[in-house]
Amino acid sequence: MAHSSYLTSQLHELLSYLNHRGVATFLVVAQSGIMGSNVVSPIDASYLADSVVVLRYFEHAGKVKKAISVLKKRTGPHEESIREMWFDDRGGSHLSEPL
Repeated sequence: MAHSSYLTSQLHELLSYLNHRGVATFLVVAQSGIMGSNVVSPIDASYLADSVVVLRYFEHAGKVKKAISVLKKRTGPHEESIREMWFDDRGGSHLSEPL
């Protein structure tokens, strides 16, 4: 983006406008790097969010599995655990006990 330095302020203005109109907005950011500790977002707009939920992969017993955790919740306490997440063939989603 030619004017990427303005992206954060433009996002803030857009999200404020949508919020005043009663619109729930979900921002999805693709991260570079699928696994490991060097996972980086192209832009840090987390301060704009009320909640930050991280979906990631981990390896266990020779399989790649999915995990979910909450990094930020603007109001009230949130659970700090990481849980495995999986889906069944009937369209159900499931969470494990904390890992």
